[in-house]
Amino acid sequence: MKKTSGPQFAGCHLVTWDHIECSELPFLHQLGGCGILGVGIWLAVTQGNFATLSSSFPSLSAANLLIVTGTFVMIIGFVGCIGAIKENKCLLLSFFIMLLIIFLLELTVVILFFVYTDKIDKYAQRDLKKGLHLYGTDGNIGLTNAWSIIQTDFRCCGVSNYTDWFEVYNTTRVPDSCCLEFSENCGLHSPGTWWKAPCYETVKIWLQENLLAVGIFGLCTAMVQILGLTFAMTMYCQVVKADTYCA
Repeated sequence: MKKTSGPQFAGCHLVTWDHIECSELPFLHQLGGCGILGVGIWLAVTQGNFATLSSSFPSLSAANLLIVTGTFVMIIGFVGCIGAIKENKCLLLSFFIMLLIIFLLELTVVILFFVYTDKIDKYAQRDLKKGLHLYGTDGNIGLTNAWSIIQTDFRCCGVSNYTDWFEVYNTTRVPDSCCLEFSENCGLHSPGTWWKAPCYETVKIWLQENLLAVGIFGLCTAMVQILGLTFAMTMYCQVVKADTYCA
């Protein structure tokens, strides 16, 4: 039998091949949410001691962000799936509104980021320097591990300069992770044995060098959301048309 993409009404329910194919989109949202949630839980379990570098937002860790994002995306995908399967106007419209709000929020954040880049830079550096004073203290093992990993991997020391650590220790000293060659208490040696590059600028340059990958990821995310918005509104209009036909 030849498949038709036009609407067919069976028992006042809308049945189209486009409907069946498009109903996979919210399922993909839900599947993506499950994946993000899974990665977040894995990070929380295996890298539980790796936390944020910020003293103002101690709960803003990669694991927590992924868990919250994954849960939210999964719930939205679930609403879309049920709305598509049940042909429920309320759920489809809710799916559309939630996706639209998220899309507009993301767009607003991106615009604000580019408009206030200088202010964000100054605030971030000030907050990171404030967080240095929590390094090695009780209850801040996550922040301590995070700084140690960044300074070791990026071969840098301090936020804007290795002298940032002098205020933390109240002496000419840096963490051992700042050393060119790691050894116990090497942070007590002369500055000639430490990394000189500032971590903030080093990480910023690394992000700029990988801007293409970040841009592609952002573009793909936006495309998935636009497809989801298109699906939700198309399905909603078709269900309304089916209800009108059966009335």
